[in-house]
Amino acid sequence: MSGSDTIPRVTPATTGAPEFDAAFRARLHDLFVWRRDIRHFKSDPLPAGFLDRLIDTACLAPSVGLSQPWRFVIVDDASRRQAVLENFSACNAEALSAYTGERAQNYATLKLAGLREAPCHLAVFADHATDVGHGLGRRTMPEMADYSVVTAIATMWLAARAEGIGMGWVSILDPAAIAVTLDIPRDWRLIGYFCIGYPEINDDRPELERAGWECRHTAADHIVRR
Repeated sequence: MSGSDTIPRVTPATTGAPEFDAAFRARLHDLFVWRRDIRHFKSDPLPAGFLDRLIDTACLAPSVGLSQPWRFVIVDDASRRQAVLENFSACNAEALSAYTGERAQNYATLKLAGLREAPCHLAVFADHATDVGHGLGRRTMPEMADYSVVTAIATMWLAARAEGIGMGWVSILDPAAIAVTLDIPRDWRLIGYFCIGYPEINDDRPELERAGWECRHTAADHIVRR
């Protein structure tokens, strides 16, 4: 790409979609490769306007029935962050107790959250009570609301990586307790809690692979033909 390295928006007056050449596709593939689940963060603040820009991009994701059920909760309050950290610590200790032997030893060495260091905490919920979209596509598969939010998260993750900023998904949490801590509506379901900031380490391999926990499988391992 040339100039500012940005992709011009397509306006309603534009008659055709933009063309993405081989060079762009190669760079896009690099973005996919270098997207990581970050656990080690620098404490440097995020650029002004970054989070708003990131959420704007996330809202371009597809959603069932155009329901746009994603809800973003920015967690700035120190006491709420501390409650989330304590929630994680308790759940992590419980998770560790479920393993034995060498696997337990390996688990104990893993850094599984950047809650202390990351400058930004973001909780993402699915609003199960939204009337937007008029229920289209959710009658037989109501879980599509949650899947729609996951697509927004994936979009956001790539957009952050494109600016050199990392995201870490913290799943070792009690969702019901998080809902109380953040005082959110009853019909919102927690989909993900994220640490966001500049990564201390950049690598094109998953951290869990580097730590010997699991390896990346090939695409062929996940394909079934009928």
